[in-house]
Amino acid sequence: MSYFKHHVFFCCNQREPGNTCCNDHKATVMQTYAKDRIAALGLKGRGKIRINKAGCLDRCDEGPVLVVYPDNVWYTYVDQDDVDEIINEHLVHGRIVERLRLADNP
Repeated sequence: MSYFKHHVFFCCNQREPGNTCCNDHKATVMQTYAKDRIAALGLKGRGKIRINKAGCLDRCDEGPVLVVYPDNVWYTYVDQDDVDEIINEHLVHGRIVERLRLADNP
């Protein structure tokens, strides 16, 4: 069994001005929000959920992006409501949010 049920990585990369990057879309703010939300729901810790920042996940043109492991499901999002939907549907209830899911082979 994995240490965490789900490990979520938010791309929080910041590139030079003029280059597309997830952090231009408030990725760090959304990662902090998700981390706090998971804690508030009592879902943080061993056997539960871990929310992390990541450097470049190499999908910035589709961003902002996050990936949920071990499910290997990639998402994009626009705002806090999208992040809440990913938390509630995927992380809590195990249902992939198809409208936010990124294709495996873009």
